[in-house]
Amino acid sequence: MLTSTRAVGTAVAAVALAAAAFAGAIPLLVASAVLVALLAYGWPALLDLPAPGGTRTVMLLAGFGAVAGVHLTKGEQALRNLPLVLAMAVLLAFVNEMIRHDGRPRLVDSVTGTVTGTVIAVATSGWLATVRSDGGVALVVACAAALAVAAAFSALSFRGWWGEGLTVLVGVVGGGAVAAVMPDLPAVDGVWAGLVAGLLVAAAHLLLGRMRVVRESRAAALAAIVLPVALGGSLVYVVGRIVGV
Repeated sequence: MLTSTRAVGTAVAAVALAAAAFAGAIPLLVASAVLVALLAYGWPALLDLPAPGGTRTVMLLAGFGAVAGVHLTKGEQALRNLPLVLAMAVLLAFVNEMIRHDGRPRLVDSVTGTVTGTVIAVATSGWLATVRSDGGVALVVACAAALAVAAAFSALSFRGWWGEGLTVLVGVVGGGAVAAVMPDLPAVDGVWAGLVAGLLVAAAHLLLGRMRVVRESRAAALAAIVLPVALGGSLVYVVGRIVGV
């Protein structure tokens, strides 16, 4: 899959998440679960892991468990049960290796790849935790919209590091522009959200843009598409805590 196609796909995923956050808690819950499923499906192909079925299972259980746990947790500390989810997921990652019957080649690669993918899948629940706070919906919409704008801009062909810098700048402008039309979100908070979104898109573009597997495997490309959006969940929650949302 071409880099420009993946960038547009990331923009579409971010727009869908922003629309779900604006629509309410249940649509955002569904959108987060879909992100987890897409990431889990493509992650083993992206890292060429030797036990893809087990990796997908662990990521799905952890991601769905985190999303459901945050949705059902009462109070502002919506992420308080995530350490337990992550601990159980790490345990499942080792169990997955123990039940393999292929001689366990590339054991370390399989464990580390599964745990890394699980952490990203769990990070998706940060979107749900952020909307629980006052002004959280506006912050989520601003960050997701900035992700979409930055991803769409990254579809253009630029050579050198200055292209990544422009992507970050576009994300900042996008976040600030959304904050300007949303009365519940201060402009500085939108700028922070845009900065995080721009950095995510630029880092993903720099890290994954030259990987051969994302051009040859649709499953790997799918994981690359949703990766910035899924990981953005934890970062937007941190931004919300910093700016006091």
